[in-house]
Amino acid sequence: MTEDTSRTTTGSDTAASDSGRRPGAARGALLGAMFLMATSAIGPGFITQTTVFTAELGAAFAFAILVSILVDIAVQLNVWRVIGVTGMRAQELSNKVLPGAGYFLAALVVLGGLVFNIGNIGGTALGTNAMFGLDVKIGGAISALIAIGIFLSKRAGIAMDRVVVVLGVLMIGMVLYTAVVSGPPVGEALRQSVLPDDIDFLIITTLIGGTVGGYITYAGAHRLVDSGITGPEHVRDITRGSVTGILVTGVMRWLLFLAVLGVVAGGVTLAVDNPPASAFQAALGEVGVRVFGVILWAASITSVIGASYTSVSFIASFSRRLEQRRNLVTVAFIVFSTAIYLALGKAPVTLLVLAGALNGLILPVGFAVILWVAARRVDLLRGYRYPRWLLVVGALVWLLTVYLGWSSLGGIADLL
Repeated sequence: MTEDTSRTTTGSDTAASDSGRRPGAARGALLGAMFLMATSAIGPGFITQTTVFTAELGAAFAFAILVSILVDIAVQLNVWRVIGVTGMRAQELSNKVLPGAGYFLAALVVLGGLVFNIGNIGGTALGTNAMFGLDVKIGGAISALIAIGIFLSKRAGIAMDRVVVVLGVLMIGMVLYTAVVSGPPVGEALRQSVLPDDIDFLIITTLIGGTVGGYITYAGAHRLVDSGITGPEHVRDITRGSVTGILVTGVMRWLLFLAVLGVVAGGVTLAVDNPPASAFQAALGEVGVRVFGVILWAASITSVIGASYTSVSFIASFSRRLEQRRNLVTVAFIVFSTAIYLALGKAPVTLLVLAGALNGLILPVGFAVILWVAARRVDLLRGYRYPRWLLVVGALVWLLTVYLGWSSLGGIADLL
């Protein structure tokens, strides 16, 4: 039995066990989960943040990247392992630990995912504008239709996996080329990754929140559940997938950092209104604007896919009817996000900031549930003995996520 004949929607992937799946299909689903997590993190905000922070800190930004990658790995090792071994999504685990907590977590994730999806649609619009000069509303609408087409496909799960992998590799390849052309001081960047001249903890926490905050935390792990790659017997695959997914994100950020570093080290001052576009233009000339457009569009469309898929995965399990019609619910999610973007004509900046602050709350709340299951709920782990070292590392990182969440509360208070 193949993956797509055993179910008709992405949402019903959960019904298939790995025993009914060809080895190649299982590997493809695992690869798709890795890239879904990675490309969900690599969105318009990721590109802008990396560019701005590189211009601000120079080579010293390498240290912030390294620390954030290590923290991200610690988070995802725990999230993927607990969700993967139990075979239960985060909201289901939350309700097992504390009845009603899963609904609260789902509400936070869906709200944040919806607002960020509006921003992601806006990113696709800017990408098509840079590539072809299309009006931003037309570009956003066309991009939304492409995402909708993926979820309406009869083989939606396979289509999603392949799209995020192909576009992820495309982004990395184009940024690598730009980094080589810009000629960054690689030796200095490597030195400052361990011996930085300047350390900015706010930037580090911002990177962590943007890479494993909100729906991004669960994108890859929920895809594992839907693909049937669950249970203690798959711990090795789960572990490899979680680390590889974060490393893909780290490679993309590192290459983008080097590409921009080569430009700013050469004395170029980036444009205030669009720093990433000006960096690519400085490195590659006029063609750089087109290259930037491709990268921005690919980053944005994969984030649309990731945000929509993961957000809906948080509500579909609460109703059998929603689970059976999950692809259609995902399409409705994209349509609603696009309609708001088209009505506003741009991403709502205040709501994006608010959603970012909510993401800071989601991480400690959801991660606390993950660690509680790992430490106390052996019954949910199917007899799996959770590594003590991983639990200790997770607890230390959880304290950092609490700090992030506390900082987010200040951001919410300022907006209300």
